[in-house]
Amino acid sequence: MATDSSGQGPTIIKRKKVYKADGHHGGAWKVAYADFVTAMMAFFLLMWLLNATTEEQRKGIADYFNPTIPISRISGGGSDGLNGSSIFSEDTYAKMGTGANRKQTVENPAYGDGEANEAETQTNDAEQLAKQAEEKQIADELQSLKESLSEQSRQLSEHLMIKMSPEGIVLEITDSESTPLFPLGRSEPSETMMQLIDIVAEAFGEFDNDIKIVGHTDSHRFRNGAVYDNWNLSADRANSARRLLNRAGIPGQRIREVAGKADTDPLVQNDPQAAQNRRISITILTD
Repeated sequence: MATDSSGQGPTIIKRKKVYKADGHHGGAWKVAYADFVTAMMAFFLLMWLLNATTEEQRKGIADYFNPTIPISRISGGGSDGLNGSSIFSEDTYAKMGTGANRKQTVENPAYGDGEANEAETQTNDAEQLAKQAEEKQIADELQSLKESLSEQSRQLSEHLMIKMSPEGIVLEITDSESTPLFPLGRSEPSETMMQLIDIVAEAFGEFDNDIKIVGHTDSHRFRNGAVYDNWNLSADRANSARRLLNRAGIPGQRIREVAGKADTDPLVQNDPQAAQNRRISITILTD
């Protein structure tokens, strides 16, 4: 303690001890934040996997963590990490047919299987070429028929139309206002229809393909309350064409199908009441 000579009291010095807390309550928040970032990374990784994998691959992942079939316990390796075969199992693997010592896989067949596949491909190509040649021959025959009719009678040739379909070549025998194929609302064939069927049947004798006959009508309706409608009419007209073909020498066993479609498949899409929609479609089947 110091003594003041001026007569004042002693000078007292107080020392205050200051306690400082750690900033932001220590480093515990960093651990929590790291856990949060890790969880978010895992979440986004899961979202990416769900978007980048197929349903079959997701099923394989699920089977790995929660097996539902016995084979899933040994199917975690191989060429496909998600749905591959085990490289360790010597037991018969149901999917591939062999165990770990197999010399080939489905994706990489041995040379012998490659030759078999190549031979099968060549056979399929040959069949496809033969089918195309057959279709071309039939189309040429029908086109020649139409051209010969054009020279003989333009009135008959305007009733014929040829087009392709997945089933084969379709010969459309279409109606017209001037020379109808059938009387209005009836299924008895006109003289024009009988002439056309006789000429068509002669051309059909050049090949032995099966045929399909479909009748079509326009969108005109029968009177209200009529039991007989366009469905009946189209089917009856198709049957009438079938009978004419039989009479012209086409055997019944070549006719695979006879049907009526009413006005559900118009030839002139923007005019459902057009005369061309009233027609008989004869498909030469090439399947």
